[in-house]
Amino acid sequence: MNTVIFACVHNAGRSQMAAAFFNALSDPTKARAVSAGTQPGARVHPEVQAAMAEVGIDLSGAKPQRLTDELAQGAQWLITMGCGDACPYVPGLKRGDWPLEDPKGKSVERVREIRDDVRARVVELLATEQWGR
Repeated sequence: MNTVIFACVHNAGRSQMAAAFFNALSDPTKARAVSAGTQPGARVHPEVQAAMAEVGIDLSGAKPQRLTDELAQGAQWLITMGCGDACPYVPGLKRGDWPLEDPKGKSVERVREIRDDVRARVVELLATEQWGR
């Protein structure tokens, strides 16, 4: 089983969307995703929950969590969400960085655009690694 960690600073927007799309679209016998942050927020941004609900993904029960050594153990990939120097680093994992705008406080239209960009990147990763359904 391949594990991908999607990480950002607060684990309240981009990384939550990426992990949710990944788990919805991947073959669960081949890969799974978790999301985490270096300084987890109190909750997933409401605008992110609303945008994901529009495409049938419920993040109301998702909770930001800290990226720990235990969480990273056994993972193969770490994909950060364009957080620059604040992005986490985990030795030994394949790395990717998706330079995505933080959706916090953005308009509904902009959050939808970010959501759709995240989904497209997840679809590309699944195709490249042959982890799709």
